[in-house]
Amino acid sequence: MIVTIIRITDRARFLEVFTTIGAAKRREHGCRRAQVFFDPNDAHRAWSIFDWDAKDYEGFLADPEIPALARQLGLQSPPVHVVAATDLDA
Repeated sequence: MIVTIIRITDRARFLEVFTTIGAAKRREHGCRRAQVFFDPNDAHRAWSIFDWDAKDYEGFLADPEIPALARQLGLQSPPVHVVAATDLDA
């Protein structure tokens, strides 16, 4: 799993691009599933959770089309990759 925290300019614009162009680009790089959660206290903050192997995610980040996609998504800054504090089976 890959978890990122992002700052966005507009939720509707972000979701439109995330669910269309972004989804196609993620699938191209092996992403199996993605979820977005919006912060209830900050309209410009969201968490993205991806079912993605680390190697495929690195390939996604290295794709030369990603900076333009980030602009289309309306990201205010690069995503922050969150590292798990622990990993439990249950």
